[in-house]
Amino acid sequence: MRLHATIALVALSAWLAMGGSAYADTTVEVLETYPAGTQVTLGSDQSFYVRLAYSTDQPVRIWAEPYFQGKPARAGSNPSQIYSGSGEAFGWFFFMQPDDQVDEIRIKAGDGGRRTTPVVATLHIDVRGGNTPAADHGEPAWVTDMRQRAAQAQQTDYEASMADAASPSSMAFFAVFMLLMLTVGVSAFAAPAWGLWRWHGGWRIAAAVPAVMMAFVVLRIVLGGLIDSTSHNLWPFEILCTGALSLVVMGVLALARKFVGAKKT
Repeated sequence: MRLHATIALVALSAWLAMGGSAYADTTVEVLETYPAGTQVTLGSDQSFYVRLAYSTDQPVRIWAEPYFQGKPARAGSNPSQIYSGSGEAFGWFFFMQPDDQVDEIRIKAGDGGRRTTPVVATLHIDVRGGNTPAADHGEPAWVTDMRQRAAQAQQTDYEASMADAASPSSMAFFAVFMLLMLTVGVSAFAAPAWGLWRWHGGWRIAAAVPAVMMAFVVLRIVLGGLIDSTSHNLWPFEILCTGALSLVVMGVLALARKFVGAKKT
């Protein structure tokens, strides 16, 4: 037993060490920014771009994440495509409110995991939001080029995800999931109805609890949909979650009836 624990501890330590150093050979350098300068005020609806040079021995994703006073800034930042080998990448962010501010940009590279996406470069800079429209000095060619490349990469990823969604395995998984959801949903209504029909006294009152619960969820979905058609886009999951709870309650009641020897009718 002690040997097994030691082996597990060694394996865990090795795994953590690999996670922390998996991207140690990835280097990223900040080449330039747009707008240029160390003190920048962004106009309304303007983004801040960072041009990067990278070198990596394995596929990685690269993010330029804005920070202010050591914490993530209130800003939207770019998604990342997969990079490999060496070349150029870019990151960007935009402010949510005109008075937002950034004093540091942390360049991270990895797979998105907390332990496997270390900071590989840092840019200290003062970027503030403004209310006035951005001055039109003309975007540099690298911003236009890399924005087009990012759009093409996103389109490629979308087409690949759609192709994967249409694969036989994905279709089979979807069919099984829908069958499971239908089974749970029907059973969640049928089980309380059966209890209300066959049980008497306090047991019938107890069976009414999941029945009322299911009826309330369905009524809320219907009324909410009539008021706002987008209010319950995930209604199957609402029914699935409530239905699972309904079945658990009915299962507990059935076991309790068996334990106390309650009559079936």
